[in-house]
Amino acid sequence: MTVTRWLAAAVSVVCLAGGISAATATTDRPTAGAAGIGDTYFPQHGNGGYDVARYDIRNRVATAQGRVTGVTAFRATATQALSRLNVDLVLPVDSVTVDGRRARFHRPNRHEVQITPPRSIAKGSSFVVRVAYHGRPASIGWGGEKPWVANRNEIVAMGEPQIAAWWFAGNDHPRDKAAFDIRITVAKGQRAIANGTLESVTKRRTTTVWHWRAVEPMAPYLAFFAAGRFAIERGRSATGLPWLNAVSRDLPPGEQRQSLALLRQTPKVVAWLESWLGPYPFSITGGLVTGVDVGFALENQTRPTYPYAGGTGSTWLVVHEIAHQWFGDKVSVRNWRDIWLNEGPATYFEMLWSKNWGEATPQAWLLSAWNANAAGSDFWKVRIGNPGVARLFDGAVYERGAMTLQALRHRIGDDDFKAVLQAWISDREHGSTADFIALAESTSGESLDSFFDAWLFTAARPAKTAANGLA
Repeated sequence: MTVTRWLAAAVSVVCLAGGISAATATTDRPTAGAAGIGDTYFPQHGNGGYDVARYDIRNRVATAQGRVTGVTAFRATATQALSRLNVDLVLPVDSVTVDGRRARFHRPNRHEVQITPPRSIAKGSSFVVRVAYHGRPASIGWGGEKPWVANRNEIVAMGEPQIAAWWFAGNDHPRDKAAFDIRITVAKGQRAIANGTLESVTKRRTTTVWHWRAVEPMAPYLAFFAAGRFAIERGRSATGLPWLNAVSRDLPPGEQRQSLALLRQTPKVVAWLESWLGPYPFSITGGLVTGVDVGFALENQTRPTYPYAGGTGSTWLVVHEIAHQWFGDKVSVRNWRDIWLNEGPATYFEMLWSKNWGEATPQAWLLSAWNANAAGSDFWKVRIGNPGVARLFDGAVYERGAMTLQALRHRIGDDDFKAVLQAWISDREHGSTADFIALAESTSGESLDSFFDAWLFTAARPAKTAANGLA
């Protein structure tokens, strides 16, 4: 089948093509949806005016050529009367339809596709957007970044805070979560791995289609796929939770064995974290180790991706990424400035798993870390509650975030601390630093403004006082 015929077939059978609900009666005058969702760090990430419920992504991937050709369809609800809307996509666009009718589009910049539907969309109504595209993602940069990671044998679409726009069209911000169907067509003999459960594998004469489904709401940057040669293992934990792991066959045999042994630690890690945080928030778990030299791990929802990291001696890395399934995936940041709410807890549980990093108790670790970073050092100059774009993933965001949590635990006590964490997970899909502070105060019955100001918003080492959880 030629690319043109494949695209036509994909559009004709996409599962979102069900009946469209009648437009909600409204007196609102249609206006353009905003080109950004309102994040001050990344003003053009996400879009205003609509909320996505489900994505259906159908991509054909040529690993050797680094080429992606595909169609994304998404069903959304208009949160305002829309005369036009934007989607995030850096790949060249071939065509756009809204509710099955061809729509006009143009590109105000490389990151945005501005779509004018043939008729306005009423507030509260459901509509379907389909975007067809093609291109070589590795050749495209935006905002000073080229997040696509691949070689001639393997692709792994993983990145933070941005990667989604390099392989599908959508509303790319953690505030707009959705369910996903991901179909990746690869050459015969290759495999494609993505989030969620494997729904089907359809073998054709020269290609294979891998269909994955993530039913729980997911932030777009947490959606991923990997294409190449992979060994796959599946099983169930002692509590019945299914898992699926994949390891690149491009790694040497010994590294493949070590990587599979590391990923097999995931069910044990999940069970340990459940003792702290309550039930694992998704219907499947697992992980993937890539053969591409990515240099970092990422908490992709249900299936984190890792570089080669050795065997079971690196279980701390699995702890970090699985902790993110609660902190970052289940509860995402409301704005990227709140990133410490993701990285602080993940680092904190990494520390607890690692027996307090050699210290006698978690509090002994906190005091040791406080002493190791002298007053006036760069470590304390990062205001982790608002670190700035350039220091979004600074080491201080991770370690000082973990220190903040241990200081809070010492300040309010174990029972209230655990109650705060569990309430944070159970009560929301998104959260801000202000939300977390309010929850900690309401749970503990204490005024904690000065505590959080010292740990999150002051560019100086917190004083060694009981009020700061240090005495």
